[in-house]
Amino acid sequence: MPDDRLIVALDVPNALDGLELARRIGDRVGFYKIGLGMLTGGGLALANELKQDHGKRIFLDMKLFDIGATVEAAVRGLAQFDLDFLTVQGDPQVVRAAKQGAGASGLKILGVTVLTSLDRADLDAACIKPGDVAEIVLERAARAFEAGADGVIASPREAAAIRALPEAAGRLIVTPGVRPAGAEAGDQKRTATPAAALAAGADHVVVGRPVWQSADPRAAAEAILADLPAR
Repeated sequence: MPDDRLIVALDVPNALDGLELARRIGDRVGFYKIGLGMLTGGGLALANELKQDHGKRIFLDMKLFDIGATVEAAVRGLAQFDLDFLTVQGDPQVVRAAKQGAGASGLKILGVTVLTSLDRADLDAACIKPGDVAEIVLERAARAFEAGADGVIASPREAAAIRALPEAAGRLIVTPGVRPAGAEAGDQKRTATPAAALAAGADHVVVGRPVWQSADPRAAAEAILADLPAR
């Protein structure tokens, strides 16, 4: 069985490229993330094919944000595809609406705390309240859990503090912004290695470019898996 603690982000232009990448990686990876960038390139079709025809788990990273009725309707529509994870912005009203939309399906709602590509200067530019980024992440995580989120998205640097929250018991922590040792950070500003993220309390790590930009994506995925701590 593949180690589903590793989620590979299929951040490629379209569904055909995504399917080819999954084929090249093979059975070593069982969990894939499909994001907003591929939505117009057949992302939902790819999600369904990987899930139904290839037995993969799917993380649909849409980061939904709208009024409650719209979020609820969107999630209700997505829940019919029998996918595994869906992201929404971690605002309590959004999380509550998403949980209503997910209903009795197995779709887990993950609230986004603060994007891993942002730092304090970015939050200032967006008129987000003053304070340490980690503290804001922690507060948003707690509020998302209280609103019913099945888990949260946060950088590896905040995973340990979130895991220590009483509200985090039995909830998921999924960490993007993960880079294997020696990999370039790219547009990520709050990063850690996959092993460090899991050791800090994350349940899943999301890795994109270090895998799909590799000349040998399967070998790149295997190297990450080999570095993960024992369960």
